[in-house]
Amino acid sequence: MSNHDTYSSHYDFKQVETKWQQKWELSSAYQVGEDTDKEKYYVLEMFPYPSGRIHMGHVRNYSIGDVVARYKRMRGFNVLHPMGWDAFGLPAENAAQKHNTHPAKWTYENIDYMRAQLKQLGLSYDWQREFATCDPDYYRWEQKIFIEMYQRGLVYQRVTTVNWCENCQTVLANEQVIDGACWRCDDQVEPRNMNGWFFKITDYTDELLNDLQSLNGWPEKVVTMQNNWIGKSTGLTCDFKIDGSEEAISIFTTRPDTIFGVTFMSLAPEHPLLATLTEGTGKEKEVAGFIDDILREKQRQSVQEEPEKRGMFTGRYCINPFNGDKIPIYVANFVLMEYGTGAVMAVPAHDQRDFEFARAYDLTIKPVVIPEGETFDPEFMHEASTVPGKLIDSGQFSELDSIDAQGKIIDFAREQGFGAPLTTYRLRDWGISRQRYWGAPIPMIHCDNCGVVPVPFEQLPVLLPEDITTSTDECRPLHQRPDFVNTICPACRKEARRETDTMDTFVESSWYFARFACPDSDETPLERDRSDYWLPVDQYIGGVEHAILHLLYSRFFTKVLRDLGYLSIAEPFTNLLTQGMVIKDGAKMSKSKGNVVDPDQLISQYGADTVRLFSLFAAPPERDLEWNVQGVEGASRFLNRVYRLVREFYGSNVDGTAYSSSDDTALLRKLHQTIKKVTYDIEDDFHFNTAISAVMELFNTMSSSLGSAAGKGASTETVSETIRNLLLLLYPMVPHFSSELWEMMDFPETPEEQLWPIHDDEKAREELLTIVLQVNGKVRSRIEVSADSQDQVLQDLAMADEKVNRFIEGKTVKKVIVVKKKLVNIVV
Repeated sequence: MSNHDTYSSHYDFKQVETKWQQKWELSSAYQVGEDTDKEKYYVLEMFPYPSGRIHMGHVRNYSIGDVVARYKRMRGFNVLHPMGWDAFGLPAENAAQKHNTHPAKWTYENIDYMRAQLKQLGLSYDWQREFATCDPDYYRWEQKIFIEMYQRGLVYQRVTTVNWCENCQTVLANEQVIDGACWRCDDQVEPRNMNGWFFKITDYTDELLNDLQSLNGWPEKVVTMQNNWIGKSTGLTCDFKIDGSEEAISIFTTRPDTIFGVTFMSLAPEHPLLATLTEGTGKEKEVAGFIDDILREKQRQSVQEEPEKRGMFTGRYCINPFNGDKIPIYVANFVLMEYGTGAVMAVPAHDQRDFEFARAYDLTIKPVVIPEGETFDPEFMHEASTVPGKLIDSGQFSELDSIDAQGKIIDFAREQGFGAPLTTYRLRDWGISRQRYWGAPIPMIHCDNCGVVPVPFEQLPVLLPEDITTSTDECRPLHQRPDFVNTICPACRKEARRETDTMDTFVESSWYFARFACPDSDETPLERDRSDYWLPVDQYIGGVEHAILHLLYSRFFTKVLRDLGYLSIAEPFTNLLTQGMVIKDGAKMSKSKGNVVDPDQLISQYGADTVRLFSLFAAPPERDLEWNVQGVEGASRFLNRVYRLVREFYGSNVDGTAYSSSDDTALLRKLHQTIKKVTYDIEDDFHFNTAISAVMELFNTMSSSLGSAAGKGASTETVSETIRNLLLLLYPMVPHFSSELWEMMDFPETPEEQLWPIHDDEKAREELLTIVLQVNGKVRSRIEVSADSQDQVLQDLAMADEKVNRFIEGKTVKKVIVVKKKLVNIVV
C-alpha cells in the first residue's frame, strides 16, 4: 500500500495533470497501428481551424471525443483517435496581413500554441498522425486526386456568375455575402462572370441521395437537411414557344395538373433569352436597367433573406402548348437561374408566390383545381389553393382527380412531342476556384498550343511561392505573381501559364479523415490495406452547422476515392454526433458579443479535469450547454471530495472485519447498478451527464457507509472494490484525476490498461419487500415490490390489484395513504 503522506492533503491538480501528461507523452500511450486480432474503433472530432486559441466549444467537442476514445479502449477496441489542422483559407491570409506576417508563419505558430492547449486538456490523441492541410506533403496528394478526377471527367471549367469582392480580390460563396457585403471586409460585393473549376458532384446525385437511407447512425435532422439540399423532384418539362419567334422557353413543373391555369411566365434576370427577347419591343433599355438593378439587389441580400417580389413585363408573349393561351413574359427577381431552367410557368391560383406577384401586377388568376365541396372566385381569393381536387377548365382532363391527372398530362405532352417526364435535382456542381494565395494550387497548366494540361504527377506538389515578405501588401493572389504564373508546358515544352486559382478549403476537409489512416505514406494518397482496416470512421463528432456542405462533400469525396481505387467504402462516417453550442448570457460565445470564457484561465484556476467534467455534466452532448461558473465550482468540489475520501480512508487503516455483510450488500448493489447505468448511458446515446450523476450517487452512498457507526458500515474490501470501480467509471471523463488516485491506492498498472467494469445483474437486483394492501384499514391483498419503489408506484400497483378492485369497484376513493416499505391503505 502507498504511503498516503506522500500525497498532498488536497488535490493539487497542476502537479497531477503535468505528471500524467508527461507520462502519457513519454510512453507514446496513444500511438496505434493496425492489429487484425482486435476490433478497430475510429473516433474523430472535426479538426479545427488554427485561429490561435481554442474556445469552450472546442473543449466540449474534444472532451466528448476523448471520453469515447478512452471508453472504447477499455472495452478492448483498437482505437484510432487522431488530430490535425484545417489550415488553409482566406481568414488565415487576412489575419497574416493584419499582423504583418506570412500566412504560413502565422498558421504554424497558432498550431503550436493550440496543440499545447489540447495537450493540456489531457486528450488521448495519436499525435504521430498529426498533419496540417497546408503541409505540402498533404496537398501534394490532393493535387494528384484532382488530376485523376479531371482524367475521369469529374472536373471541368466553365464561365459562371460569381460574387466578387474587389477589396479581397476573391470569389465569395453565397453564404459569405451578408447584406450585400463581404463577410470579411464589409465592402459591397458585385456580380462578375468568371471562368472557374467545378467538381461534378451531380454525377453522384442518385447515390448520395439513396445512400442517406443507410445512415442509421446519423441524426434524423441532418439526413433530412441533406435530402432537402439534394432536392429530388419529378415532373414535366415542356416548351412554351415565344409568340412571333422560333425560340421557345423551356420550363419544368412538379404540378402538371395546374398547367391549364398558367397566366404568365417568369424568367430569371440571368436567363439567356432575355438578351434578344426585348429586341424591337421598345422596352430594351427599361428591361436592361431593371435586370441590372435586380442583380445588384441580389448581391446585397443574405442567403436567407426573402426579397420583395418585383418584376417587369418584357413586351413579349409565349404560347401555352396545352390550350394555346397567349401569356405575358415577365422578368422577376424571385426566379433563380441556378434551379430548374431559369423560367417558371406562373399559376397564381395554385402557387402562393405567383399569387402575390399576380396581385401586385394585376395579372389574371385562373383556378383549375377545385377541392371537393369548394368553389373559387378569383376576385375574392385571399391566397393560393395548393390542395388536390378535381380539374376544371382543363380541356380533355377536366373532371379528373388532380393527382391522377398528372401522369396523363405528362403522357399527352410526350405523345404530342412538346414535353416529357423529367427528374431534376436542386444539387449543383461544386465550384472550387478561389482567387487567393493561401490555398492548395490547382495543378493545371494553360498552353496556347495544347490547351489545358495537367501537371505531371512527378512534378507534384505545385508549391505556393514562399518568397512573400512580411509586408502587408505582399499577400498577392497567384494571378498577380508572374514568377508563379510563367512556366513550360509539359507536353510541347513551349511557354505556358500555370492555373492561378487555389482550391476551396472544403476540398481539404473532404478527405482528411481518410489520410489519418496512413499519414506517413509517401507513395500514394491512401494505402488501401491501412485505409480498409480503419475506415469508415465509427464515430464522427462536430457542430450541426456542418450538416450540409462539409458532410455532403465528404460523402462525395469518399465515393470518388472508392471509384479511383483508393477506398472500399461508400460512406465515410457510420455514426454522427452533432453537439450543441456553448451559450453564455443567452447567446453563443463569441468575441463580438463579449461573452467568451477563456479555457486557459479555467484550466489554470480549476484544472483540466474539472473543466472536462463540467462540459460533460452540464448538458447532454446534443443540447446547448449554458455556461455557469457555479457548475465549474461544483465539479471541482466533487473531485476534491473524492480525493479526500480516498486519501483519508487509506490513511486511516480501517479494520472492516466487524462490519456486517448486509451493509456490504447494499453498497455492492449500488455499485453494480451504477456500472450498469453508466455503461448504458455511454453506449446508448453518450449521455455523459446522467452517467456522471450516477457516479456521484455511488460516491454519496459509499461516503455514507464510511461515515456510519461501527457495525453499520461496509467492509474495507467492499469499499476498496467500490473505489476501484468508481475510478474506472470516472477515468474516461477525468483521466489525470483517476490515474493519480489509482496509483495512490496501489492498484496494479493504470486505469487505461484495465477493462471496463462489467455489472452483475444478480448483485444489482433490488431486494423485494412485501407491501400490505388495505381498504378502509382492512387487509385485502399483498404484493412484492422493489425496495426503492416510489409512493406513486405503490399507489398505482394497489389501485390495479385484482383483489383490491373487488372492494373499491363502484365506490369513490377519498384518499390513498402510503406508509413507506409497509402498506398502502385506500379509503373509500
